[in-house]
Amino acid sequence: MKLRLFLIIPGLLFLVALMAFEFGLRKGRDIKTQQPEEKIKTDHELISILLEQDLGERTFSFADVISAATGKEVLPVDQENKNAQAIINIIHSAAEQAMLLMNESDSPIKRLRRINEASASFEEVLLAIIDADPNFSCSIPRTSEGKEQRSGYPDLRIEHLPSKTVAYLDPKLYEQKNRTSSLRTFYYEPKKRSSKVQENAHHFLLGFSHDGNDGNWQFLDWELVDLSKLQVRLKAEFQASNRELYLEESTLKSRNP
Repeated sequence: MKLRLFLIIPGLLFLVALMAFEFGLRKGRDIKTQQPEEKIKTDHELISILLEQDLGERTFSFADVISAATGKEVLPVDQENKNAQAIINIIHSAAEQAMLLMNESDSPIKRLRRINEASASFEEVLLAIIDADPNFSCSIPRTSEGKEQRSGYPDLRIEHLPSKTVAYLDPKLYEQKNRTSSLRTFYYEPKKRSSKVQENAHHFLLGFSHDGNDGNWQFLDWELVDLSKLQVRLKAEFQASNRELYLEESTLKSRNP
C-alpha cells in the first residue's frame, strides 16, 4: 500500500505567482506595471479564480511540481540502470546500519523527548555512512545562493561519483500503526532563492517505522520510495505574522497608552 503524502504551499505564493503571470498574459499587460487601483482589482480577481479551482480536491504530480518550481527534472528510476541501482544499494546498506545503530541501548535518540527530534540523528548517520564510501559523496544540499541549508526538502544530496548521477534523499520517521494514515507527513514549499533542488536527479523518500514506545523507540522496518511516482495535494491557506497583525493603524484599543 502506497504512502499517502500531501503537499503544502503556505500562502499560495507559488500558485498565485503562476496564476498572476497567466492572468497578465491574457490581459495583454504586465500586472507589476499596473496602477494601485488596477492591482487591487486584479488581486480580487486572482483570489476569485483560485477559490474556484477547488484545489484541495485536485492531485498533482510531484515531478511536475518540482519541474515547474525549479526547472529541474525528477528522474524516474530505471531498475535496469546500474548507476541508479548503485545509489539504491548504498541507501539500502546505510538504512540497515542506521536502524541498527538507533536501536542500540546507548543510541543518542534514547535521550530525546519527541520522535521528531530523532530525524536529525538519522540524517547525520546516513550522511556519514554514505559519504564514507569512496564511490559516493553525501552532503547537505546547497541553495541557489550556494549555502548549505538544513531546513526544507530535500534533506540529503547523494552523488554516484563514477557516473555523476545525483539523487536527493528525504528520511522520514513514522509510527508503524500510522503507515496508512491520511494525515499529512510530507511537505514541499517551492522557493526560487532558497531552493535546494539544483540538478536533474532521482528523488527518494526513506521511511523508517517505529513501535511508538516514547523515549525508548525501536525501529522496525524501512522502505525506499521513488518520488517520481508521487501524487500530491495542495493545502491552500492565507497567512500573516504578528508583525502584520498588530499594526498601529489597525489596532482599535490597547491596554497600554
